[in-house]
Amino acid sequence: MFRSGLLLVFALAFFSSISSAAENQVLAELRFEAHNRAEKTAGVWVDGQYVGYAQELTGRKKVLLLPGKHEIVVRQPWYADYVEHPVLEPGEVHPINLALVKDGHRPRNDATGELKIDASPARAAVFVDNVFAGHVNEFGGVGKAMLLTPGAHHLRIALPGYLPFETVVDLRPHQKLKIETQLEKGSVQESGALVSQK
Repeated sequence: MFRSGLLLVFALAFFSSISSAAENQVLAELRFEAHNRAEKTAGVWVDGQYVGYAQELTGRKKVLLLPGKHEIVVRQPWYADYVEHPVLEPGEVHPINLALVKDGHRPRNDATGELKIDASPARAAVFVDNVFAGHVNEFGGVGKAMLLTPGAHHLRIALPGYLPFETVVDLRPHQKLKIETQLEKGSVQESGALVSQK
């Protein structure tokens, strides 16, 4: 009895691995090659959906896509968007060799308001006035903060699989403000992860 049960477990594991291997032969994989800190922490959008930052998209979090044409956008504040439109073949491992270029914009001199963010998960994307500003972990802790111009700003923290956090902050000149939140689990549709503004 024990032996037949053990054989059944091995058979199920074997067929499961065959099924998984067959599935991976249909899907194509994106492999992000980042060379510096800016590229490693840049946000990645696939077909308009935010999927995470470049450095984390490996292993269990690797990006697998159906064959066909896709739009890949990689964003980092103060850099021009990196955009690629690969046509992926079944089973292909497609390298995305990032080469971010500074866009020449500089922080404004009147950006004297300081905003710190303490949120979980720390890998969630931060948008200010519908522009990607970075990830939560870039704006919390010692010596880390976001500089903003005085006035009202719409803040959105989002990550696929979590409900987004949204608020408006109204900063005075030289004011320091801290936002603390924990994103709640939710579906991809509820998360509004399709936001792709810059």
